Amino acid sequence: MRLGTPLSPSATRVMLLGAGELGKEVIIALQRLGVEVIAVDRYVNAPGHQVAHRAYVTDMSDRSALHALIEAEKPHLVVPEIEAIATDVLLEIEAAGLAEVIPTARAAHLTMNREGIRRLAAETLGLPTSPYVFADSLDEMRTAAGQLGYPVIVKPVMSSSGKGQSKVDDASQLQAAWDDAARGGRVDKGRVIVEGMIDFDYEITLLTVRALGASGEVETYFCEPVGHLQVKGDYVESWQPQAMSAAALQRAQDIAAAVTGNLGGRGIFGVELFVKGDTVWFSEVSPRPHDTGMVTMATQRQNEFELHARAILGLPVDVSLREAGASAVIYGGMEASGIAFDGVADALRTPGVDLRLFGKPQAFVNRRMGVAFATAADTDEARQRARAAAAAVKPVRA
Repeated sequence: MRLGTPLSPSATRVMLLGAGELGKEVIIALQRLGVEVIAVDRYVNAPGHQVAHRAYVTDMSDRSALHALIEAEKPHLVVPEIEAIATDVLLEIEAAGLAEVIPTARAAHLTMNREGIRRLAAETLGLPTSPYVFADSLDEMRTAAGQLGYPVIVKPVMSSSGKGQSKVDDASQLQAAWDDAARGGRVDKGRVIVEGMIDFDYEITLLTVRALGASGEVETYFCEPVGHLQVKGDYVESWQPQAMSAAALQRAQDIAAAVTGNLGGRGIFGVELFVKGDTVWFSEVSPRPHDTGMVTMATQRQNEFELHARAILGLPVDVSLREAGASAVIYGGMEASGIAFDGVADALRTPGVDLRLFGKPQAFVNRRMGVAFATAADTDEARQRARAAAAAVKPVRA
């Protein structure tokens, strides 16, 4: 792809559907390459709105509104950054040749909910996953839990960052889990996936990049595995590299290559996997930068956002690791608008520490408002530094 000059007739135009903290970093990476970026989100002054050339607020699950916006802006590339999108519109846009959808419209459509991607991985590709049943009612969920055996994990078919996810230890907790899934679901609030528990040692995100190689054909590249700690499905810490056996790493790469190869297109994919010894199970995949992958802003020569930008533009990528590092989330801790942050200087006094404050206009108790990074000789030390830096930053009412 020839790159033009933004805000001119030669401009290369990219529209991001979703402009949160991850989208913001993609926008910055694209703008450094001279791309004109249009940011779309559901609320005013989303992080990506603050740095894009143009910003729109719209319900991206409204197919008419989404179609009209794409037709009006005429982007060369449409880049979904969230799940709550009318993906049937993306299929239409791609089929009509109005824009290229990243990585593909089919990939966006399949991964927008857990059912599409789980059935692809387990039933079409035959990859190992946790046992699962989909349920459309509380009664069906009760039957599924009995079939799988307690404890089970209940998740909405469509949500992000662990929203609506519950661990259910016995039948008395099913109603609460169903209600939580309904609150946390992005669009379809009446369908859940019930998953049996897997005995695993740790979870990883294998950032997998599909980009043009020297031959001019799409090739698959793997970043070093990212380990992460989650609470109710929401990432709290991540670190890179995660130590694992050579056999497990090879199996993880094989699974990631199978899934992303089937989805096709160009860009970065966050492939989540469970690992026990040399055994690996597929969990989920996001066809976009992953929240746990924010650690790459400290650890890699090209972070996940730069990799995504380069891959979608048809440019060469470099997935090499510079040094070990970790990230830790900074939460809002309150419900308020336009909060401030104390302790930033204290956090940054530690060698190897950096911060990103996302600029979200409204804080919630468990909303991610920033992230702390740290590098060190090993991931254990980096995790300690990142946790300490995140704890030093105190959200306060302005």
